[in-house]
Amino acid sequence: MPELPEVEVVRRGLADHVTGREVRDAQVLHPRAVRRHAAGPEDFAARLAGARLAEPQRRGKFLWVPLAAPDGSIDDALVAHLGMSGQLLVQPEDAPAETHLRARLRFADGGLELRFVDQRTFGGLAVDPLAAEGVPVPVVHIARDPLDPAFDDAAFATGLRRRRTGLKRALLDQTLVSGIGNIYADEALWAARLHYARPTETTTRREAAALLTAVREVMTAALEQGGTSFDALYVNVNGQSGYFDRSLHAYGQAGRPCARCGTPIRRDAFMGRSSFTCPVCQRTPRRAHW
Repeated sequence: MPELPEVEVVRRGLADHVTGREVRDAQVLHPRAVRRHAAGPEDFAARLAGARLAEPQRRGKFLWVPLAAPDGSIDDALVAHLGMSGQLLVQPEDAPAETHLRARLRFADGGLELRFVDQRTFGGLAVDPLAAEGVPVPVVHIARDPLDPAFDDAAFATGLRRRRTGLKRALLDQTLVSGIGNIYADEALWAARLHYARPTETTTRREAAALLTAVREVMTAALEQGGTSFDALYVNVNGQSGYFDRSLHAYGQAGRPCARCGTPIRRDAFMGRSSFTCPVCQRTPRRAHW
């Protein structure tokens, strides 16, 4: 699933191509693409027709585009979640339809259209009202992410110690900190030399600060390389893949030597997925939260 760097790459691409443009019409080609829009596909399309798209925004893995009404008011947003395989692409109107094209927005200026492509249909689109802070109502429970200037480091450290769980489970808790998934959790924990099963209540403020630093460094590096692409399902709005997978030190590196000490990276089953650690640099705690 795309994590913060991948979604931010898409947001930046959308900002370049759709900001300020007026929607001529919207088409829903598969009802599951708008299943989160309770009023249904016809209402979804009607709400978008004539709206002007403001600059796209993001919180964690959620992406939204505020919708300006003809009178200039902004009360709603087009909310997108990419799920496992969702793609937002900008394409010429006459370009052949992608095999898994689920919805499209065409614009009054006749330029490049916006397409939502989703092979596994786990992602989706909806038009939702904005809360007081300009965040869509379904997203208000999502915590800020570590790259957000308003992120509260001290509150994160306090919340981390109160979780009574393992460090990685806490990093994946989007109500504590958003945007971190399996890949970047493993990479940040490796960089901070912390084991994923370390009890959160034993984490010192210095360790919490070091972990946040590692998260930010890993995500910033991933952003610079366009995110992480293991297959063709994650691409930016121009259909290009990211290449941060070439810089991974822990995730997916089982059996390969640790870049710090040379010990083979270990893979453990974790929450139906996998965790990757260096057995030497990230020693298993005596009391672990598996």
